[in-house]
Amino acid sequence: MDTKRILGFLQDVAQNNNREWFHAHRSEYDAAREEWERGVAQALERIVSFDASVGNLGVKDCTYRFYRDTRFSPDKSPYKNHFGAYICAKGKKALRGGYYVHMEPGQCLLAVGSYWLPTNILTACRNELMANEEEWLRCVENPSFRKYFDAPEDASWESPQGFGLEKLKTCPAGFPRDYKYVNYLRLKNYCAWHRVGDDFFEGDAWLDGMERVFRAAKPMMDFMNAVIDDYE
Repeated sequence: MDTKRILGFLQDVAQNNNREWFHAHRSEYDAAREEWERGVAQALERIVSFDASVGNLGVKDCTYRFYRDTRFSPDKSPYKNHFGAYICAKGKKALRGGYYVHMEPGQCLLAVGSYWLPTNILTACRNELMANEEEWLRCVENPSFRKYFDAPEDASWESPQGFGLEKLKTCPAGFPRDYKYVNYLRLKNYCAWHRVGDDFFEGDAWLDGMERVFRAAKPMMDFMNAVIDDYE
């Protein structure tokens, strides 16, 4: 994957996010997209080696349109400033957790898990966590998970790494406030992320680095997917 070509194009489009410029540089977009899709194919092949559930997917199943939906956004820029791929067995719009690869100048990252869950499924996940506390702790309090995803309580998407994009201020209704691991009950999603430098994707070694990050989070994701799958 030619990361310099991809990042160079993304940097240019961020500075010239209009249709006139894009149409004049369409060939650059096509070349960058081709390189990105080649990288996604490599990522997919590597992930299948340790998660057979995504073996039915192709590159098109995992990538997104580059054109922004501006209908309900105050930002009317027609194009995205990044390339992203979500590798999930049940598709990009599924509730089930999956693997996300994001390339954007200065904002590259890897993420795993479920970004959003409705209240009934979130409640079921919390109940499962309490019912199988020891298994859950093995998933999220082992050295590998903490290496890539441990972060302060107030970590946000802009933080170098973290677990749980949104959190309740207090214990959720119906759960014991004095529960020892109430910090996990307060999570409103089970998304773990780890930011990487722009040079992370250069060469072929990035596949090994990606695998280490995704493997570290997979037990947590599998734990929650076992609950989520009952609802999809």
